[in-house]
Amino acid sequence: MINFPNAKINLGLHIVEKRADGFHNLESFFYPVMWQDVLELVEAKAWQFATSGIAIPPDGKDNLCGRAYQLLQTDFDLPPVHIHLHKGIPIGAGLGGGSADAAFTLKALNQLFQLKLTTSQLADYARTLGSDCAFFIANQAQYCFEKGDKFEDLAIDIRGNYIGLVYPNLAISTQEAYRRVVPNNSRVPLRKLLLENDVNDWKNLIFNDFEQALFPSYPILGEVKQKLYDLGAIYAAMSGSGSTLFGIFAQKPQLKNHFPSEFSIWEGEL
Repeated sequence: MINFPNAKINLGLHIVEKRADGFHNLESFFYPVMWQDVLELVEAKAWQFATSGIAIPPDGKDNLCGRAYQLLQTDFDLPPVHIHLHKGIPIGAGLGGGSADAAFTLKALNQLFQLKLTTSQLADYARTLGSDCAFFIANQAQYCFEKGDKFEDLAIDIRGNYIGLVYPNLAISTQEAYRRVVPNNSRVPLRKLLLENDVNDWKNLIFNDFEQALFPSYPILGEVKQKLYDLGAIYAAMSGSGSTLFGIFAQKPQLKNHFPSEFSIWEGEL
């Protein structure tokens, strides 16, 4: 069975407050984009996990795909599987690639072994693996809040535009980003800003709090954002906790000739 876990971007990201459990409450609007990994699962005689593509740096823990398998194996006594993950989504890029891999592993196991888990049940499993993971179960544009794992449908329509993503070959750890960010719970809620303003007005209204936290230490991020505006973006921002910048364009952009060759660029239609 082959699946294609995709990335997401954040249309705005407010860090509201630090929670008693050490996590942060936030508000954002997650939007799926089709920058993808490739995930293959097959039943096997023994457990095996292999990777190709972008190298996954070791962090002392099992890969999220393996953790997703172990989570369901505990409850359903699954047979061994062979998982092969080809990484195409940059790592440490604010695109949720690892979370997508975990969620798609859960969905693939549910289908492969006919576990008959509902979308809601799969999302509950995904929440135990990481705050972003639950989003990729339904994998549709949604306003998110609390830890980023509670969702609400909002009528935010940016279809008909184009998007360009630029990863400046710079990985930023989630831990570093959250260590630098300053929570703020005294602003107009992001939900209200998104509902009351068109994408053409977002430039001076919709922000990602991690930009203020990270741009001073990583000037290239601000330079890429400004370049996207120079190239005609109607809205540009950093995704997640960095370091990918994206721009929304009314016309199809041509980004590859405007950035260094070591940068990774993805373009598509919304």
